[in-house]
Amino acid sequence: MLTDNLGRRFYYLRLSVTDVCNFRCSYCLPDGYRPTDEAPHLTAAEAATVVRAFASLGTQKLRLTGGEPSLRADLAEIIAAGKATPGIRRVAVTSNGYKLPRVIDDWRAAGLDQLNISIDSLDRHEFAEFTGHDCLPRVLDGIERARALGVEVKVNAVLLADGAERRLGEFLHWLEDTPVTLRFIELMRTGDNRDYFASNHLRGTTIEQRLLREGWQLLPRAADAGPAREYRHPDYRGRIGLITPYSEDFCDSCNRLRVSAQGRLHLCLFAEQGLDLYDVIRTGDSDALARRVRALIGGKAASHQLQAQQVGATRNLAMLGG
Repeated sequence: MLTDNLGRRFYYLRLSVTDVCNFRCSYCLPDGYRPTDEAPHLTAAEAATVVRAFASLGTQKLRLTGGEPSLRADLAEIIAAGKATPGIRRVAVTSNGYKLPRVIDDWRAAGLDQLNISIDSLDRHEFAEFTGHDCLPRVLDGIERARALGVEVKVNAVLLADGAERRLGEFLHWLEDTPVTLRFIELMRTGDNRDYFASNHLRGTTIEQRLLREGWQLLPRAADAGPAREYRHPDYRGRIGLITPYSEDFCDSCNRLRVSAQGRLHLCLFAEQGLDLYDVIRTGDSDALARRVRALIGGKAASHQLQAQQVGATRNLAMLGG
């Protein structure tokens, strides 16, 4: 099992397959996609080498992220290779859902277990304002199709101060009859969003206190789960998760590592730099790659430095998939 100097075990790999995104989310890419790394993206075969290496080190869960991973025409091939890798128990994709109705059947056939879709508002016009695309009905149709196919669905919503109470009410109404997990994510400071963060950041504890007052109950956390604290309520078919990176103990239970679409290992989302693995990845030698990763894990810090406004090399979340 891959373990760092603090005894944290890493069951979970977040592998970006592209940093390209077709949305213009106000907190991430308000001016649209602009390249931040000129190196080529990993091929499907190279991505498979990465997954084999991490699986040999104890990784059990693979999440394919972007940018927007559905922009890869070969994403189903990458899903299938990940699912076929010994040791990998769950394959997930995080997507904005723009193409979901057209691709979800292929993803499921390839072995997709879990799907995370980003929806920051259930108001169609506000969704269009946030993302630059009037496509909320299409995204919701895609979610229903995914559920019909047996895919576990989670919805990600970034907490934004203005209108938070109204959006929370709309989401709670939706969860009464919709059996998905909605995860509220605190807005995170990145290199490009300093002013936006200052005017829009809302602590997740605000939402958490309301949930507890209204009878929501905290669920146990699985070993390969992401960072969310998940809650359930007997009157709702859906669940709510909270991801609060500004809480003091957030990094204590870290169980995930990140590899960029260009083959760079990021020991933290907010690390000062990515550690280039591509020279080993391109050889196809997953054993050598595993040895390299094991040698580098000792450099993982105890915590990010978000509270000190230090965001490392992360200019925007599309660079690495959050």
